[in-house]
Amino acid sequence: MTVTPDTAPEAALADAPVRAAVEAALPATIADLCALVRIPSVSWDAFDPARVAESAEAVAALVRGLNVFDEVVVTRSGIPGTTELGQPAVLAHRPARNGRPTVLLYAHHDVQPPGHDIDWESTPFEPTVRGDRLYGRGAADDKAGVMAHVASIRALAETAGPDFDLGIAVFIEGEEEFGSRSFAAFLEDNRESLRADVIVVADSNNWDVDTPALTVALRGNVTFRLTVRTLDHASHSGMYGGAVPDAMMATVRLLASLYAEDGSVAVDGLTSRDVPAPEYTEEQLRLETGLLDGATPIGHGPLLSRLWSQPAITITGIDAPSVANASNTLSPVVSVRLSTRIAPGQPAAEAYQALEAHLRAHVPYGASITIDDVDTGEAFLVDDSGWAVPLALGAMTDAWGKPPVNVGIGGSIPFISDLVRVFPEAQILVTGVEDPDSRAHSPNESLHLGVFKRAVLAEAFLLDRLNRRTGTLEAPTR
Repeated sequence: MTVTPDTAPEAALADAPVRAAVEAALPATIADLCALVRIPSVSWDAFDPARVAESAEAVAALVRGLNVFDEVVVTRSGIPGTTELGQPAVLAHRPARNGRPTVLLYAHHDVQPPGHDIDWESTPFEPTVRGDRLYGRGAADDKAGVMAHVASIRALAETAGPDFDLGIAVFIEGEEEFGSRSFAAFLEDNRESLRADVIVVADSNNWDVDTPALTVALRGNVTFRLTVRTLDHASHSGMYGGAVPDAMMATVRLLASLYAEDGSVAVDGLTSRDVPAPEYTEEQLRLETGLLDGATPIGHGPLLSRLWSQPAITITGIDAPSVANASNTLSPVVSVRLSTRIAPGQPAAEAYQALEAHLRAHVPYGASITIDDVDTGEAFLVDDSGWAVPLALGAMTDAWGKPPVNVGIGGSIPFISDLVRVFPEAQILVTGVEDPDSRAHSPNESLHLGVFKRAVLAEAFLLDRLNRRTGTLEAPTR
């Protein structure tokens, strides 16, 4: 049969126990979230992997405490092309019964590096409530996503009993912030445990603190290290400056070639795509980003087109002499980290080829360049033709008291292409607990507690409604 939403009175009546369960457990849910935030689970190579393992065990304990899974394990998979194992992930599964579907709930428990403590108003790994926001690294991205899954299952078990019929798989990754290097192998190693009709990826944004969003488009990414050399050793800038090009000069000229006068990307072969978008003003952009007075937006076309469906290039790091250690020399070599966001619909390999061709064609002064440490991720467009999207939109509307907005996200979740490849019949819902002021990846990252409550409630409504459905679920047209 076709899955259809309840009528409004039926939904309100059925939702009341779930709403009460979520609200009653909310203090404990926030306390559990705070305990996770205190664990500095940075998955980057330069940080202590023991803390990521500690975080995985803490998440596993929370999932075991739900008492709805036969087995909850902390496990790892190999990183393709190496002999290394990826960071620990949490895996749990319970089979569906009596014609119910299975839902895979994904989030990640690893976090970005905190940066410098001086840039934070409170200690990064000491969760702190100020006003209606909880501050701390990972408070929003993505330990709140982890807890949204835990809390929604907890509410379902409380209202339907722990022996409910809905099938649930849980996958809490431990290296999303470091490229999900073992993700594809993890899917293959655990294919049967992860197989689902619907996949909920709780790692995105909402339109604002009062309006939910379902993410329907994500840009892909191409990142790499670009190294520019002009000399085999440093030379005196007074003796030879003006006749000999230094690496910094060549790098600046080369990077400038990537941009048009208006700041848009000027690389032949990088494409754009039309994606429907709501109204978004420059005033809102300034408020959300902290754009300084006098500084102007870059690019052309509607603002959300620039953010969601056009390419963007950012230099995210540079290796060169620091100002404090600057000497009067011509730098022989400079390296930069180049991060490109690519429009939905363009393959990442094609975008990389366009970038490489542009750089090699625009090298100034005969400089030597090398490109290495390449990482790519595919863009994503949601197939909204299946039954799960309207069901999710209805749950969001009832939880928030306001219809959701379908949004694109300028950022990337590259592993979604792996989910589509391994589970082509599954319907993917990209949800989130963040809002435009969450500042994920930045100092003073925070979670709006009202948004968190409503996000938990929306997912709990979705699980409850799926648990009350019987019959054959229609698969999306592909």
